[in-house]
Amino acid sequence: MIKKGIILAGGIGTRMSPLTKAVNKQLLPIYDKPLIFYPLSILMLAKIKDILIIVNKGQLGQYKKLLPNGKNLGLKITYLEQDKPRGLPDAFVIGKKFIGKDNVAMILGDNFFYGQNFTQKLLKCAKLSSGAKVLLHNVQRPELYGVAKIDKKNKIIKIVEKPKKFVSNYAVTGLYFFDNEVIDYAKKLKPSKRGEVEIIDLLNNYKRGNRLSADFIGRGGAWLDTGSIEDFYKTTAFVQAIEDRQGLKIACIEEIAYLNKWIGLKEIKKSIKFYGNCNYSNYLKKLIN
Repeated sequence: MIKKGIILAGGIGTRMSPLTKAVNKQLLPIYDKPLIFYPLSILMLAKIKDILIIVNKGQLGQYKKLLPNGKNLGLKITYLEQDKPRGLPDAFVIGKKFIGKDNVAMILGDNFFYGQNFTQKLLKCAKLSSGAKVLLHNVQRPELYGVAKIDKKNKIIKIVEKPKKFVSNYAVTGLYFFDNEVIDYAKKLKPSKRGEVEIIDLLNNYKRGNRLSADFIGRGGAWLDTGSIEDFYKTTAFVQAIEDRQGLKIACIEEIAYLNKWIGLKEIKKSIKFYGNCNYSNYLKKLIN
């Protein structure tokens, strides 16, 4: 069972410069909420309450204004600073003390997930006791991603980063579930040609031991990487369209905490006061009414 989660919210966001020269990408808005709310909501839907957020050096104050310690959500949120990007697996080295002897999930701070019955899928993945699990999603341009080739039993037989020749249409998304051995695996990784340790190398270590499995977001689901300004605004348009049509909010973290019975109406009222007069507060007011 996975009880701990990491949100990797570092990086310098060069593809979105000059916006990211002043503000961390994960604090920019996707419609009416900061981007960080979306990966945080995914961990919360998986019933993970102990969360580490890894941020760039010097940006800790910005995050703590928004998410001080998680008590208002029934969570325990801790922070660690990263002086420079060293690759995704470095999160497990930085977060070694946080992880302890537990299994851990990791989500990239700029990834967006949405889908019918997605909560059930997350809860299933969070039951992982050994090995590693990745979520795959069908994409049109697999050459832009790390992709996985699977057999007829949906077992991963090959993983390649940005393949020049076609391997499969299944992209490895930015949500991962690992057992505690991920710490040792991450420590032993050597940097690639670009000077960083690679998540694909980490996953291949699990695959070689026949300990890597996959699940699928499915045809009705969405996975969006908000790494570029174009994808950022596409995601905003997607969220706005869904919320305007349904009248329900995606990634309302107080609502998720309330439905998980981690907080009560008292905490929601405090959040309304904290956010002030805005659409997000108005939605929370509907909840308590």
